[in-house]
Amino acid sequence: MQQEKFDLWCLVELFGHTKIAGKCTEQNIAGTNMLRVDVPETTLQPAFTRFFGSSAIYSINPIDEATVKMLSERMEVKPIDTYTMSAMVEKHLALKQIDNMLIPDDDDDDDDEQL
Repeated sequence: MQQEKFDLWCLVELFGHTKIAGKCTEQNIAGTNMLRVDVPETTLQPAFTRFFGSSAIYSINPIDEATVKMLSERMEVKPIDTYTMSAMVEKHLALKQIDNMLIPDDDDDDDDEQL
C-alpha cells in the first residue's frame, strides 16, 4: 500500500508558543524529513518558506486555504532576514560618518601649537 503524500493547508503550532500557517509538505533535507511551510503572500510581506524539524512541532492542524490566508495576515511570522556583509559595512560607515561630525578631529590644532 502506497503512503499518501502529505500536502495540506495547516496551522502549525511550534514549541515556544509560536504559530505559523501555510501550505505544508514534507521535504527531505540532509537525510532527515522536515516540515516545509509555504506561507502565502500578505499585504505586509511577500510569500516565504520555512522548514521545521519534528522536534520543534507541537501540533499540526489541517485547515482550509482561506483560513490560512486570513491567519497569515494577522500573524507576525516573518521570513528570516539574511545577514549580508555589505549591509553591515554600510551601517558601520554611516555611524563613523556621524561620529566624525559630532566629534571633530583636533589633529590640525596640535600642528599650530608646535610652531
